[in-house]
Amino acid sequence: MREPPDFVSAATVLAAVQEHWTLDVDAIEYLPVGFGAHHWRVLCAGQPRLFVTLDSLGRAHSAESLEAAYTAAGELASAGLEFVAACLPDRRGRRTVPLAGGSVSCVPWMEGKPVGSGPINTERLAVQNTEMLTRLHASSPPAGMPTWRPRVEEDFGDALADLLRDPWRTGPYGERARTALAQQIDSIRRWTDAYHALCRRAVEHPWVPTHGETHTANQLLTDRGIVFVDWESLALAPRERDLGTLVGSGYAELAAPNWDMINLFDLEWRLDELAQYALWFTQPHTGTDSDRAAFDDLLAELERPDRARVID
Repeated sequence: MREPPDFVSAATVLAAVQEHWTLDVDAIEYLPVGFGAHHWRVLCAGQPRLFVTLDSLGRAHSAESLEAAYTAAGELASAGLEFVAACLPDRRGRRTVPLAGGSVSCVPWMEGKPVGSGPINTERLAVQNTEMLTRLHASSPPAGMPTWRPRVEEDFGDALADLLRDPWRTGPYGERARTALAQQIDSIRRWTDAYHALCRRAVEHPWVPTHGETHTANQLLTDRGIVFVDWESLALAPRERDLGTLVGSGYAELAAPNWDMINLFDLEWRLDELAQYALWFTQPHTGTDSDRAAFDDLLAELERPDRARVID
């Protein structure tokens, strides 16, 4: 998120880190990065020590499912997957701690830079992605790992149409978001029907550990190589859940996907984004940088062409 939360102070976050992880930190800085969660850099004597995340709970996660995902990621890292940026266990051995209605977690600070914010742009990087994901998908699932389930209900299109009937006088983007969604409601219904038809086919395919959001903004280039961050979406699922970035970047031959499952997770990304932004703009908002970015992303998902092949 671009702005720090107004419901918890940086001092409170730092105190939680000191209480549950380590006293050897003495300063905290908010980081306007990512989307959907809040992040801080925690320091000791001016040197970065931890990357701290406050995840919200609700549609995507309960406190229990988030703990299960981060715990499973930690076990995968301990089993030899060096590209997993795993959360540190706290003094009780848990990966998350309740805070301000959400869950806070810590990852050791890593110097590096995001690989990008768009497609994979070199064959070398595509090969590295393929090799790392192949290892992840071949790994033994830790006990208790979350299992993928559909992110939107079968009646999503109809429920959204009902929500669109009345004006959204909630802030500067409310009516603009409602109008954009209303103009595409027939397409949203079609996408939802296609999505659930493919969900029913997913049981026919092997399910493996998947990261779930392997876009380039979740890849950090460090001195030890590429590291995948943001493991809150870790789940057992068909392997194509992780292959959309490779396919969309023109490296389908490396990914060797099943196209039904590529379609499934492409539709899931689009519909889940639309559901999140619909909820966002039905709530009061003031036009912050995060609001603007959310509205831009909403339009992008409504207007972009389908990335995958037509369903048979």
